[in-house]
Amino acid sequence: MEEAKPFQISKKQVWDAFKRVKANRGAAGVDGQSIADFEEELENNLYKLWNRLSSGSYFPPPVRRVEIPKGDGKKRPLGIPTVADRIAQMVVKEYLEPLLEVHFHEDSYGYRPRKSAHDAVGKARQRCWRYAWVLDLDIKGFFDNIDHKLMMKAVRQHTDCRWVLLYVERWLKCLVQHPDGTTVTSDRGTPQGGVVSPLLANLFLHYAFDKWMDREFPTVPFERYADDVICHCNSESQAEKLRIAITQRLMECRLELHPEKTKIVYCKEDGRRGSYPECKFDYLGYTFRPRVAISKRGVFFVGFLPAMSKKAAKSICDEIRSWRIHNRTDKSLEDFSRMFNPKLRGWINYYAKFYKSEMYKVFHILNRIMIKWAMRKFKNLRGRQRRAMHWLGRVAHQQSHLFAHWQVLGMRPPAGQ
Repeated sequence: MEEAKPFQISKKQVWDAFKRVKANRGAAGVDGQSIADFEEELENNLYKLWNRLSSGSYFPPPVRRVEIPKGDGKKRPLGIPTVADRIAQMVVKEYLEPLLEVHFHEDSYGYRPRKSAHDAVGKARQRCWRYAWVLDLDIKGFFDNIDHKLMMKAVRQHTDCRWVLLYVERWLKCLVQHPDGTTVTSDRGTPQGGVVSPLLANLFLHYAFDKWMDREFPTVPFERYADDVICHCNSESQAEKLRIAITQRLMECRLELHPEKTKIVYCKEDGRRGSYPECKFDYLGYTFRPRVAISKRGVFFVGFLPAMSKKAAKSICDEIRSWRIHNRTDKSLEDFSRMFNPKLRGWINYYAKFYKSEMYKVFHILNRIMIKWAMRKFKNLRGRQRRAMHWLGRVAHQQSHLFAHWQVLGMRPPAGQ
């Protein structure tokens, strides 16, 4: 039997939460403790955490703040909780998520069971065929500006569980430790990177946006992935009216639209006349714009379609170059396959879902770097680029399983004679 505590949190809940956190991996928090470190005294660490959670004496340590680069050269703040705090947040998430899921909107796709970014992109693609105009929304600093009072009001709509309310409120008020060691607190926002933060963000926008849209603009479909939102309109005037209304609505919820990044886009394709300054938008790593495609009957046409964005392609190319393959002549192709194939497969699984030919340029660069590597590694290929290309092509045709882009996309160099 478990000891009597003020809050009914079982040891099994804490154990299951640990297993989920371990599977997700992640970096150490302010205490420098990794998951492996935590496991060295696993039973004791989990017992202490359970004891504090179930007695109401658990207070989250500061969240370690780091900044990760964005595609536009700016940086995105990310909060890294300690391992123990991630487990505590997972306990609350596992309790709260089933209560919220049944209420969430069908076109809310971010961080939800059985929904994905591909689902959101696919639905946006279908609706761009039916609606000629898009309102591309950008909520300015969403995670940093969530109002705590409104957030707690939303949570109380779905549970009166005392320990859930207690710990959610403590996480909202949690200190943030900056890289220079200083700690700050805030009366708004939830650190991006916390286990429970995506669920809370979805809940906030469920009331601030999703339900409001169904009530005020029931004929306007949208796709929302966390704070990335696309709305589909029949006309430019409808899109402009919607932008004004959403601006006002978000102000009521202590949020604001980014004035430069929020834009109205014309989904130009065959059969749609006229022009507009904005005929493309980015969504979840894909750029939607007019593209040449071929129908099932073999007829070429121009459709408004998604493909990997230039920003995503540049990010991938930068990472490939950072591997310095051409300088690693101590390695074999088999070594490179083990080192880089998981990353290649991840990129292909995500970006080849729609208009996969856009990925060919990226993997041409990788093949050229591997040709350069071959010219440095093998004496008989030095200074002979064409011969090196044909050598790599023969290897690719004989062992296409070595690299994901050879196998899945067929991106193999020509084998020659």
